[in-house]
Amino acid sequence: MITKVKPEKSLIRILKKKAGRDSAGKVAVRHQAGREKRYMREVDFKREKIGVPAQVLAFEYDPNRSANLALLNYQDGEKRYILAPEGLKVGDEVVSGSEVEVKIGNHLPLAKIPIGTPIHNFELTPGKGGQIIRSAGSFATILAKEEEFAVVKLPSGETRKIPISCYATIGQVSGLSWKTRKLGKAGRKRHMGIKPTVRGTAQNPHSHPHGGGEGRSGIGMPSPKSPWGKPTLGKKTRKKKKYSDKWIIKRRR
Repeated sequence: MITKVKPEKSLIRILKKKAGRDSAGKVAVRHQAGREKRYMREVDFKREKIGVPAQVLAFEYDPNRSANLALLNYQDGEKRYILAPEGLKVGDEVVSGSEVEVKIGNHLPLAKIPIGTPIHNFELTPGKGGQIIRSAGSFATILAKEEEFAVVKLPSGETRKIPISCYATIGQVSGLSWKTRKLGKAGRKRHMGIKPTVRGTAQNPHSHPHGGGEGRSGIGMPSPKSPWGKPTLGKKTRKKKKYSDKWIIKRRR
């Protein structure tokens, strides 16, 4: 699948290391540390070059996401990265627009996509660019169409309404075997910037609510807690009145 090793120089920038810290310098995400130097690839999620055909030049690896990237060369000479759909090949032609053919890699509004077609990288707000279904092997399916909305089933099992004017890309995201990969050693995890996670029961009671006790012991409480004493494992954290509730037809659970 990977046909080009070095990235396109005009489409990359150095990705700054933050090690899980926020703008105040405090740890916002735990278990992150230094890692190998990375470059951020500028991926075109909007696909706003309407009606301009592009040819697939190569497929590349992206260290910042699970999916592979496809390098496109548009007829006007501009090059851009997109998420590589499964089945797309070098030399294929893709295009965005409302009157284009329904085939893998093309970008169309939901109103023009037939029911049952697998899609990915689609918008939730018209014109904002692809927001969801962007990880390796994922795809959504259009179940029905109403007046102004399309009913879409997401990979999580959730069914929700999406404005029919939102754009989506045809096909399934590449990298179906990504979840089955084996890192092989702890060192690869550290090169990725991920530190080891210590169990709460292995810590002392000053560091974690699960800590303490003589020898190997349980957590000593009815329900597990986070290091800061908040309930976990089944505790619902979604807001009871969220703005997007009105679009959800069926929950994923």
